[in-house]
Amino acid sequence: MFTSTGSSGFYKAPLSKSLLLVPSTLSLLLALLLPHCQRFFVYDLQAVKDDFQIWRLICGRIICLDLKDTFCSSLLIYNFRIFERRYGSRKFASFLLGSWVLSALVDFILVEAVRYSFSITAAKNLPSGFLAPVFALFVPFYCSIPRVQVAQILGPLSITNKTLIYILGLQLFTSGSYIWILAISGLISGICYNSKMLQVHQVLCIPSWMAKFFSWTLEPIFSSSEPATEARIGMGATVDIQRQQRMELLDRQLMLSQFAQARRQRQQQGGMINWNRLFPPLRQRRNINYQDGRRSEQQASPPLEVSEEQVARLMEMGFSRGDALEALRASNNDLNVATNFLLQH
Repeated sequence: MFTSTGSSGFYKAPLSKSLLLVPSTLSLLLALLLPHCQRFFVYDLQAVKDDFQIWRLICGRIICLDLKDTFCSSLLIYNFRIFERRYGSRKFASFLLGSWVLSALVDFILVEAVRYSFSITAAKNLPSGFLAPVFALFVPFYCSIPRVQVAQILGPLSITNKTLIYILGLQLFTSGSYIWILAISGLISGICYNSKMLQVHQVLCIPSWMAKFFSWTLEPIFSSSEPATEARIGMGATVDIQRQQRMELLDRQLMLSQFAQARRQRQQQGGMINWNRLFPPLRQRRNINYQDGRRSEQQASPPLEVSEEQVARLMEMGFSRGDALEALRASNNDLNVATNFLLQH
């Protein structure tokens, strides 16, 4: 929708689809048909502390009572579905669970710090909903999603494929008086989990048996079919930018089709894929003097050096080292394109 990463829809993202549909539907029902039941979903830390209403830590942190928060968080979950495609539903769910639990602890700390420092009681005024994990997802979004410039405005300022996501996050950040507490706690928990601090990722994770159970029961309900080949409309403000984006789209589609063909051949014959024989690199195909580029390709060239860090990241997603190496070489060390290769084929 906003980013240029991955295809549209919820293909290979059943958890993201459920997180978008179920809480949003319940939020609408509470706002329109069952307003008298909203008191059971208020995120009241004062009641948790004084009256031991522990259940509010669960009910108050799942469903948004403000429809503006529901809309913004749903859009962000839709765009962050790329992480479920990259890491798999189990690892994505583990991140959400870990950040959700950690943020509850950080909420208590921040509320008490605000009360002692500024004599402000914010425990009863925190917004409800699945907000802290949404803010926590900005941490891997900032660290792992490549920044691609789309248009340049006012000299050094430019619009990238990530700009609108940050604007949407800022809109959610400013939607309430004390939502900044949830935003800070979400970012802190996201940093702790993403950096594997104190081995939190090993403690707060989804067990394999639970992942298999939900895979058998809920995944068929929320799974989506693979989208057909789609042509994205460029965001470029000039004809040149739009033409360049169309060329990049054609390049990617060509590489995906040739990658699928190469994998089928390797399954039939075995062995590694010689990418240089299949298609020329992107930079040479985009060169205006393409004929000169084709003549130069006939000469032997040294293999492209591949970043071991990017290879490790692809292997963490479950791909073999051979596939990771060949995909990165084929995409000129573009982790985003290489990931799309391996995910869609």
